[in-house]
Amino acid sequence: MVDAMSYSVARYERVPVPEEPPQRRIRSFDEVLHAYTKEEAIMEASRCLQCALPFCVEACPITQDCRGYIGLVAGGQFDEAARVTLTENPLATTLCKVCYHYCEDACIMGHRGIPIAIRHIKRAAMELGNSKLVYVPNAPRHQRVAVVGAGPAGLMAAWELCLRGYAVTVFERMEVVGGQAEAIPHYRMPGSELLQDLDRFQNFDITFVAGKAAGVDYTPESLLAEGYRAVYLAVGASKPGSPGIPGEQLPGVIYALDFLLDVNEGRIAPLGKNIVVVGGGDVAIDSVRSAVRLAPGARVSMAYRRTKDEAPAGPEEIHEAEPEGVIFHWLVSPTRIVGKDHVEGMVFQKMQIAPPDASGRRAVVPIPGEELAIECDTVIMAIGQVADLHGFPDELQLKIGSKGWPEGIHPDTMTAVEGVFASGGRSVVHAMAAGTRAADAIDAYLCRKEGRPPTPRPDPFGGSEPPPLVPPGYSGPVWRA
Repeated sequence: MVDAMSYSVARYERVPVPEEPPQRRIRSFDEVLHAYTKEEAIMEASRCLQCALPFCVEACPITQDCRGYIGLVAGGQFDEAARVTLTENPLATTLCKVCYHYCEDACIMGHRGIPIAIRHIKRAAMELGNSKLVYVPNAPRHQRVAVVGAGPAGLMAAWELCLRGYAVTVFERMEVVGGQAEAIPHYRMPGSELLQDLDRFQNFDITFVAGKAAGVDYTPESLLAEGYRAVYLAVGASKPGSPGIPGEQLPGVIYALDFLLDVNEGRIAPLGKNIVVVGGGDVAIDSVRSAVRLAPGARVSMAYRRTKDEAPAGPEEIHEAEPEGVIFHWLVSPTRIVGKDHVEGMVFQKMQIAPPDASGRRAVVPIPGEELAIECDTVIMAIGQVADLHGFPDELQLKIGSKGWPEGIHPDTMTAVEGVFASGGRSVVHAMAAGTRAADAIDAYLCRKEGRPPTPRPDPFGGSEPPPLVPPGYSGPVWRA
């Protein structure tokens, strides 16, 4: 018999997630984290308290019913858990590998122990349950909507609109669907996950048009002129940001998003033996861990202007990078790249955290006269991206969001051109949430023109159950217990 104290301790400890040892995983791009077994998933899910007001659900940008599928996994009902997951999340196979699990940050178990491994339980539901389901659209509306961009925001908007009976054409300037999700390294997501998700779209009236760029092959206005009733711009932020420092044009300087896309497609040129990645976000940590795998024996480091605790990259990714041999330089800001015909080194200004200002924010300020010089032959710039607005007319009056994506000027994300909407998000799941809001706005706009109320999202599997309840204080749906 397990005594009460032992049970209490065990309840606050996470069932370890299986992972490849660091010295083995840096030799290839094989997946680092592995799935729970059925028994491990049930054991981990059984730690969940099934809170009456689940903060995990509120923390999720798409208000995924994690409480619901965790409870089902705890009871060994993996098929049912997969169905609940897919009812709100059409990209669940992808997200169970790459989501930054904001739900876990809000888990009440984290107050005294380790939060529930929610993302890994979702993976167990998808892989051990029946996830080979197909979505069922409403009756055809005989109205077609154009979605520009086949990333997470565009795909989520397409899902929402197709469920309501709209026909959707998705335009993508690249030759593959997925947007920036295609840059996620294979050690995190091997590569077939998005195709598995899209296979559930097979009953939709949806058309994908790849290799067509806005401003070259079409414009938002030309799409409206062709008969599309609305256009959603979900183009994200794909153009690399620039620090604007001397030496940035030297051979040996590459940009992170292009680098990651090239790696996944097997066309990356050899790297040097001293590699520096500049930045502290998700793209930076993906780049530095990829560089470790591509350049065995190289000295690979990452430099960021703030502290480790303030780095935008997920703590899990930083934790996994440390034993892989990545060297971290915190509180340094790039000032110049040195070299004659090729990169030879990089100089950083040392920084410090200033006292809080009136708002409580602590700025980062230079330490006078203190610099850090790093010898290097390769620099990977990962200081953020901005939207590539080439080909989008000024008449749209697009504004740029906090992380570089274009947005409409109106509260419903509509631009200055009637019928054209634009939005984005800072991560895969945030982009999906933006896609949902845009689809809701497009449906409301088109229904308003017909003098009828907006269409609520129907049961994705053709059922007639009423929509989920929304408890007081919650911004989105929380399923019945």
